[in-house]
Amino acid sequence: MLQFRRWTDAGCFEAMVSEMRSIIRVGVGHKGQPSAVILEGRTLQSSCESGPRAGYNSYKLRRGSKVHVVVDTLGQLVGLTVMQASEYERVGQKDLCKAVQQVTSETMKIAWTDQGYTGDKTRKAAKAAGIDHQIVKLSEAKKEFFLLPRRWVVERSFGRLSRFRRLSRDFERMPHVLSGLHFVVFCILILPKVPFWMALKANS
Repeated sequence: MLQFRRWTDAGCFEAMVSEMRSIIRVGVGHKGQPSAVILEGRTLQSSCESGPRAGYNSYKLRRGSKVHVVVDTLGQLVGLTVMQASEYERVGQKDLCKAVQQVTSETMKIAWTDQGYTGDKTRKAAKAAGIDHQIVKLSEAKKEFFLLPRRWVVERSFGRLSRFRRLSRDFERMPHVLSGLHFVVFCILILPKVPFWMALKANS
């Protein structure tokens, strides 16, 4: 665990995800850094370890932490932030947009989000970071399940994350440990794909 903390504090897992994401993107014919991303949040139920810092999400009706995740159009992780579930989505967007722009070397131009990120402050924060903030929402209330444009990509990533027991709930005392574990899991998810795309690129 000590070694994990050292690697996390040094940003090793973030760097690994960034490098492998670029390899896969180039392999499918995209530029190395994304210009369009999807931003979405999910609430993780608190546990005994995370209980003292948990917040209550009145919409999800649960106590825990809210993880705001940014993925590219292929569903690969670009950045994330962790806060209490009681905080609104737009609270941490400003810092997250700046962080993602730094990771992508200012290549991000468009961000698709859900209705939780609406508001003038949210739009201005995105604009200040050079991002066109677009809301993907339902035109009318529907009861049946169907895929929303763009947003299904990040929901698929959430489904893959939920297969890992350590991320099924918030078991961590410190939020930066929870954040680091997301990058570790994405390393595990992306790593098997990298040799295939490297070989494909070499033979093309």
